[in-house]
Amino acid sequence: MKKSIKDLGDIKGKKALVRVDINVPLDADKNVTDDTRIQAIIPTLNYLKDKGAKIILMAHLGRPKGEKNPEFTLAPVAKYLSKVLGEDVMFIPDVADAPKMVAELKEGQVALLENIRYYKAEEAKDDDMTFANELAKLGDFYVNDAFGAAHRNHTSTAKLARVLKPAVSGLLMEKELRCLSQALDNPTRPFTAVVGGAKVSSKIGVLENLIDKVDNLIIGGGMAYTFVKANGGKIGNSICEDDQIEVAKAIEKKAADKGVKLVMATDVLVADDFSGNGTNKFVKINEIPDGFEGVDAGEESRKAFADVLKSSKTILMNGPVGAFENPKFAEGTKAVLAAIVEATKNGATSVIGGGDSVSAAKKFAKAEDFTHVSTGGGASLEFIEGKVLPGVAALDDK
Repeated sequence: MKKSIKDLGDIKGKKALVRVDINVPLDADKNVTDDTRIQAIIPTLNYLKDKGAKIILMAHLGRPKGEKNPEFTLAPVAKYLSKVLGEDVMFIPDVADAPKMVAELKEGQVALLENIRYYKAEEAKDDDMTFANELAKLGDFYVNDAFGAAHRNHTSTAKLARVLKPAVSGLLMEKELRCLSQALDNPTRPFTAVVGGAKVSSKIGVLENLIDKVDNLIIGGGMAYTFVKANGGKIGNSICEDDQIEVAKAIEKKAADKGVKLVMATDVLVADDFSGNGTNKFVKINEIPDGFEGVDAGEESRKAFADVLKSSKTILMNGPVGAFENPKFAEGTKAVLAAIVEATKNGATSVIGGGDSVSAAKKFAKAEDFTHVSTGGGASLEFIEGKVLPGVAALDDK
């Protein structure tokens, strides 16, 4: 367990240097179009404000690659954050100006540093701590509340925690770690994982790690066709990674050896035009005709997935079960999410882990319908694989 801001003593008047993930989408006029990540850090900011700390936020936006590029300025985000907090957030345009400006902060006031990725040293792969030491001078203690960037071994996410102590998690980071750890390490059973997405290769680590932990494993989305082909099925023009066929066989064998129930689609919606404007029809998953590709779980499969989910006590979803971005191919993913919502209402713990699953959950349900919706795509993927996240490892242990 890592220390959190709740483990700190009196912080009144102290400077909190806080790494957050507010890498939010902006439109052409630089307006924030989705503030989920901003809302997620508000509990941490309010906690620090109530305790009388002076708050200096560090964050990135996009990939400016170590250059000061106005396209990636955090200025509009500072303006939006001011609106959310109902008070002016001080914007610090350059790290060089920071010491002077930070000295003027009042207790409970918030400042935001310009895009930390404007500095090459932020993403440098070396062990040079010069930039970390320069940033460390701005704070009396370090807080990491950026779970979405915790898998990055960058200065503001990992190196800084080694030189500025205490180094603790914010409330969002603490919740992410608690919910994901509980699902993976101490689940109420039966525990079911839904793993979807296009490629087996990107989810090998996830599948391998989950087989050691779950009772049921639902495999959906494009990666399912590699398994179908491994078993001699006809998959038409469906996505398939021929170099992963032996891996698929090994995963099936491991599941059988461990007594894990692998739940695969039996029928599938196929299309001869990925836009959905051609012929769409249901067929058996191992009998997909040439010229057609699988785009969504079929009606039988949706029911089978839902039955397993509704009888589960812990559910982890990582990846959709169809090309849900197209409304014509979204019914399978919708059915899975509806079953998870129902299970949650009946007392199950549900965690939606990162990336496309979060987009689908937002599109077809509400965040509060689930126990936890992760804010980190790549970070939650690596956490579920059982990897050590540098931004977490660097924090102080309880």
